[in-house]
Amino acid sequence: MSPRSPLVFAAFAAVPLVSAGYASEFKILPGHKHKNNYKIPPPHHYLNVSELPASFSWGNVSGTSYVTKNLNQHIPQYCGSCWAHGALSALADRIKIARKAQGVEINLSIQYILNCGGEVAGSCHGGSATGTYEFIMNSGSVPYDTCQQYLACSQESKDGICASVDTTCKKENICRTCNTFDAKGGVCVDVDYYPNATIAEYGNVHGEEAMMAEIYKRGPIACGIDAEPILKYNGGIFEDDEPFEINHIVSIIGWGVQNGKKYWTVRNSWGEYWGEMGYVRVARGYNALGLESMCAWATPATWTESNFPCYEDGSNCDSVHRTVKYKDPFWEVLA
Repeated sequence: MSPRSPLVFAAFAAVPLVSAGYASEFKILPGHKHKNNYKIPPPHHYLNVSELPASFSWGNVSGTSYVTKNLNQHIPQYCGSCWAHGALSALADRIKIARKAQGVEINLSIQYILNCGGEVAGSCHGGSATGTYEFIMNSGSVPYDTCQQYLACSQESKDGICASVDTTCKKENICRTCNTFDAKGGVCVDVDYYPNATIAEYGNVHGEEAMMAEIYKRGPIACGIDAEPILKYNGGIFEDDEPFEINHIVSIIGWGVQNGKKYWTVRNSWGEYWGEMGYVRVARGYNALGLESMCAWATPATWTESNFPCYEDGSNCDSVHRTVKYKDPFWEVLA
């Protein structure tokens, strides 16, 4: 099979992925200025690919899963936010890896990015993984998803439930709670201090060996893909060497070999009913579906491990909480 030639060099969410009248939307948001922001050498600079196993998955390392929950960008209604799903899933996975899969799982708020990241990260009409990471670095942090559950709406969304949803970037739409036992039926307020994660560095990676090194040493990555051919994927290793157009973002959690065929293990954001329980295996080594042409990674800086307890109504919160700092594997190489 021959390598497929990229038609585009930026990976952003597609408009509704349908086979008839298929259309793609690519956006580099005005505020997204830096695709790379790192000083520590990435793993492919110091890791020999010959040292890597033939098969590896963060979904099963000696019987333990280090990947976070599957997501579905299409509910409660369609929203082209695959870029945020792929980017934040990969980042949350890396936090889980650093925590050795212990404690309550940490998932990050995609809705916060949609509410506040429109000028840098994206919206329901497209965005980018590196834009998501840049926005988080610029804003300071991303709250856990219990602060803002996914609504599938962004500020310019007017269809369906979005017509009655407030997604403006204000304190209440960063982290909120609503009083359960209120005579008026509950009052929603913003929460001043809340569990969150921060980013240390982020950047791009492409090519089979560099991607494998990045995944193996630091965790899953977010990658662009041509999603149209896999709309009706029904399992197995998807092989394709046609010209591609990047129109969707997924995350890669590992790789393998089956009957001599190499593949990537790819997590999508279309729910578990799609594909192989929400995953697709894509042929590896010749840039099938453009999957090896544009990927992004981020390393966490800190995350909240324990908090100062707020009351149920959002009062009594305090900034006193315990955070954990991330140590990049590069420093183990120097030790």
